[in-house]
Amino acid sequence: MEMIENIRHSTAHILAQAVQKLFKDVKLGIGPTIENGFYYDFDLPQQITEEDLKKIEEEMKKIIKQKQEFEQEEITKVQGIKLFEKQPYKIELIEEISEKGEKLTKVQNGPFIDFCRGGHVKNTSELGNFKLLKLAGAYWKGNAKNRQLQRIYGTAWETKEELKEYLQMLEEAKKRDHKVIGEQQEIYMISNLIGKGLPIWLPNGEIIKEQIENFVKETEKNHGYLRVCTPHLAKEELFLKSGHLPHYEESMYPKMVMDDGTYYLKAMNCPLHHLIYNKKQRSYKELPLRLAEYGTVYRNELSGTLSGLSRVRMLSMNDAHIYCTKEQIEDEVKGVIQMIEDYYKIFNFKNYHYRLSLWNKNNKEKYINEPENWDYTEKKLRKVLKELNTNFKEIEDEAAFYGPKIDIQFKNVYGKEETMSTIQLDFAAKSRFNLKYVDNDSHHNNEVFVIHRAPLSTHERFIAYLIEHYAGKFPIWLSPIQIVVMTVADRHIEYAKEIAKEFEKYNLRVEVDGSGESIAKKVRNAIKIKIPYQITIGDKELGNPTLAIRTRENKIIELDKEEFIEKIKVEIKEKC
Repeated sequence: MEMIENIRHSTAHILAQAVQKLFKDVKLGIGPTIENGFYYDFDLPQQITEEDLKKIEEEMKKIIKQKQEFEQEEITKVQGIKLFEKQPYKIELIEEISEKGEKLTKVQNGPFIDFCRGGHVKNTSELGNFKLLKLAGAYWKGNAKNRQLQRIYGTAWETKEELKEYLQMLEEAKKRDHKVIGEQQEIYMISNLIGKGLPIWLPNGEIIKEQIENFVKETEKNHGYLRVCTPHLAKEELFLKSGHLPHYEESMYPKMVMDDGTYYLKAMNCPLHHLIYNKKQRSYKELPLRLAEYGTVYRNELSGTLSGLSRVRMLSMNDAHIYCTKEQIEDEVKGVIQMIEDYYKIFNFKNYHYRLSLWNKNNKEKYINEPENWDYTEKKLRKVLKELNTNFKEIEDEAAFYGPKIDIQFKNVYGKEETMSTIQLDFAAKSRFNLKYVDNDSHHNNEVFVIHRAPLSTHERFIAYLIEHYAGKFPIWLSPIQIVVMTVADRHIEYAKEIAKEFEKYNLRVEVDGSGESIAKKVRNAIKIKIPYQITIGDKELGNPTLAIRTRENKIIELDKEEFIEKIKVEIKEKC
């Protein structure tokens, strides 16, 4: 593992060296390793293009052939500032490193000088199995108030075979990319007139979204959840009370000053649900109380991080909050995990793992400083995960500011790990909102814990994952168009419409393609957008009760209309 990290880090240096050689007035940012590769940020007067990447790669290959040695040397702050006097970003980092009392290490290969912690290969001859992948914009230090730099991403591997396999995986991933399939199947769109990260659901996408939401509502009803609906914005005082201001302020949109106070677009539903809980006095007989909402929230994500549906600024969250006693915590968390596992079986998800996300006691700015509560709640979640025999990892400094959480991690088609489902145990709301219940002895008990849970993430991220998971071949219950009836000639259109109406009586989603295209072209179009069933109507089929049905796998089956309808009804019911 150390060797591949050294290769990738060293290749990032070579990338920066090549950019400095090819372009004038280059100001260097940072160049760390990332999963499967590396990147480097640059500030320069001209825009780097995709064509430039090829030139940069060629220059990198020339540098690698020179067998330049990587030499490290510890230097002082004064030496560092003098060495990088024309590199303002490097000087800024040197100042920060010095303030922390950390060592400053200069790294030189050939004429190129940088500074970093390392490590590196011995010389550039150990490199070479790399590829520059893409360009992106990135704010310096991830802060939108800073200058936007140009970022070049790349990948590097120990062998040519590993590089080839990875590039092949990327090619296959492109075929499954939800942004590509989303365009082909007209699932969603994004308009610059509306803004980045604000998707519009097109009719096909709205069907998928509604089917998932209806399924979730039915499931949650069977598990004792009550549905609520809350506003999209609320007063500043609410988010101060909840602690989201200031802990979460950077992720929230700027405040709006109105004639009756200051408002924020909500970035979360929980504070509003707490008010619903407090609407009246609660008895122990009502607990656990499970309040659910597909609530739309807004996150102030940086424009450079936005990507299709997977990273957006408007999110419709599969949200709910469970208000329970201390004694009910374990059973409620187990119930949520079982619900999640049941969902995953329906969608045929298999490759995932659990993560117990803990606090960091040294990060006082990020977390509520209540060590005893952190210890208690972390032990509770750890115990549940062990009792359920889950495969989980413990990761420090990934908790919510108000409590630990269980995250369920997936990898997308590009190999990037993302959180799909989350269960958070909140110990702070009970005191901040004075949550209480009347216990069996008629006493007011303040030990109300809140379980925040989102089994199916948000519509946006979940559907992005579904598109890639199914490669656009949705199971029939989710398919926007379940059947297409295609005509050979105009004289067949009326009969095709009659058949379509019969299907529609059973709430099947059917489309008639009576266009002037050839039947071969109609079939190709249907296969391209992955419609499950295609029926052709020509002279032979007029008035014939038996239908010749082509599946999207290009198999032909013959059934009469009633048999075909029953077949589809069963597939929908069983969510095949």
